[in-house]
Amino acid sequence: MVDIRDVAKHAGVSVSTVSNVLNGRIDQMRKETLKRIEESIKVLKYHPNKLAQQLKTGHVKMLGILVPSIMNPNFAALVNNIESIAKEKYGYQVLLANTSRQDKQEKLFLNDLLSFGVKGVIVVSSSIEKKHFINAINKGMVMVNYDGLTSEEAHNNKKILIDSISMDNFQAGKLAADFLLQQGCKNIVFATIKGNITSRNNKILGFLDSLKNAGLSTKNRIIEGTAQFAYGDSELAEIGKLLANEIIKNNKTLPDGIVAINDMLAIGIISELTRLGVKIPQDISVIGIDNMFLDTLFSPSLTSIASPLSDMATLMVDRLIAMLNGDKIEPREFLFKPYLVKRESVRY
Repeated sequence: MVDIRDVAKHAGVSVSTVSNVLNGRIDQMRKETLKRIEESIKVLKYHPNKLAQQLKTGHVKMLGILVPSIMNPNFAALVNNIESIAKEKYGYQVLLANTSRQDKQEKLFLNDLLSFGVKGVIVVSSSIEKKHFINAINKGMVMVNYDGLTSEEAHNNKKILIDSISMDNFQAGKLAADFLLQQGCKNIVFATIKGNITSRNNKILGFLDSLKNAGLSTKNRIIEGTAQFAYGDSELAEIGKLLANEIIKNNKTLPDGIVAINDMLAIGIISELTRLGVKIPQDISVIGIDNMFLDTLFSPSLTSIASPLSDMATLMVDRLIAMLNGDKIEPREFLFKPYLVKRESVRY
């Protein structure tokens, strides 16, 4: 069986140099040396012993990711970015868990990660102040939180437990509403799914702030759909269709602009409104929040609010790996600026 000494001999380097490559410590390494070691690993078909690595370092080169549902395309895109960066930049693999926003599932996955020797995890769209997350941190797990900012109370008391990285959801909601108003819309609504989620609430607050600044009433502006399962990550388009019917049936005066909480909901709304004979964007302009790859694959293509997803994923992985390597980093909250991507679903 090939071991690390065989790789070192084949590449003409020391065992410690090969070890540095296996553990992602390549910043100071010459490209020629790195290439030679990688070729030797490939030629010899060397597979590092994960159990031995765990016994030596206390953890394996894997990161865990907890997402509410991979059925949500925005979460899928995030995972894809994280996985690429972790593999290509640091040689880490990724373990993924769909939690359905259930505390029990989150707790079970955290326990499994610890038992496998996985010490680094990215928690997506969940409150990091839950007891099972705090317990895992106390057991030595390193975490980064995505799209789940620290509560206002904890923030004011400066009790930020871990890094929190998110798009500025308040500005996203505000930017979407501002654009519709700038394009001449006078009666706009916000379509969403019921549920007390920080990112959702902040998008709504930003939307309402835009209306206030424009001197418009904020009453009866929020249209909510009810998910059958959890927070509806797997039913977004269908809920959008139901909301479209509600908009048509329950409004004597149709809105001329709709901000959707995310792009899948917007796609469902546009699909059903079109079926009902409403012209998009001539009758109603629609804008989503996510900027996912599906937005350009149907007509009219969807105008959306985008986040710098790759930049956020890079920051999460960089800081998580640094902490796993022993760097002392103070927990911080990072807000990334959203931006507008103009397409065909808003009239000009």
